[in-house]
Amino acid sequence: MKRFLDLIAGLYALVAYGFIYLPIVVLVLFSFQASRFPLPPFTGPSLRWYGEVLGDSKFTGAMVNSVVVGVVSSAVAVLLGFLAAYGCARMRGRFGGAIRALLIAPLSVSYLIIGMGLVVLFNWAGVPKSLLAVGIGHVVINLPLCFAILYNQMSDNIIRLEQAARDLGAREWQVLSLVVAPVLWPALLASFVLSLTLSWDEFLIAFLLTRFETTLPVEIWTLLRSGLNPKANAIGAVVFGVSILMVVLAELAIFGKGKKKS
Repeated sequence: MKRFLDLIAGLYALVAYGFIYLPIVVLVLFSFQASRFPLPPFTGPSLRWYGEVLGDSKFTGAMVNSVVVGVVSSAVAVLLGFLAAYGCARMRGRFGGAIRALLIAPLSVSYLIIGMGLVVLFNWAGVPKSLLAVGIGHVVINLPLCFAILYNQMSDNIIRLEQAARDLGAREWQVLSLVVAPVLWPALLASFVLSLTLSWDEFLIAFLLTRFETTLPVEIWTLLRSGLNPKANAIGAVVFGVSILMVVLAELAIFGKGKKKS
């Protein structure tokens, strides 16, 4: 009976993982298709479409735009989320819970609604559609996530370390930069990488807030409007590879240092 249940569990896991990862495997496989149409039978492997994508200034420019927007907006979101979490963790009184709820509330709002609201707000304020507008939009969607991660890592031990640092003569900026930030560095790094990953893949806000300079997901959408195209598979494989690389580097940085300390 136990072997039968183990077999059923194994088959269920195989089906579940296949359902999740099979589309990605197909996309990556047909990114190496030699022929023009990404359809069976597979002809390859070939790096033809990767060469065409990397040789197209439109796609490489969009890739650079995505990296710049992602890095800058993620850094700003982590900084603001850290300061907000630091302040809310030390806030006492009836309004503390309400402020935390307001900071986390955007996590439950659709990106489409946030993007439409930003379009209306920027039109009213006279802010043109640009990469700057996209960066502000990505800060808006990533700040609540960074705040939630960092606030959950705030503990009484950190408060006691702060008090000890102040007793030794440390100024407030030294307490933040030399005591609190090093203790929270795994959470800070995790927040940054997660924000960067979400910004790298984000489409709706980037589509609504750009005009001439676009990010890579917007260029992929433009390419897909013309139908099946092997370039889209190559770009999708690059986007997926970069996302996986960021996660792996974050895990190596966080857990690798933890193993050295142990």
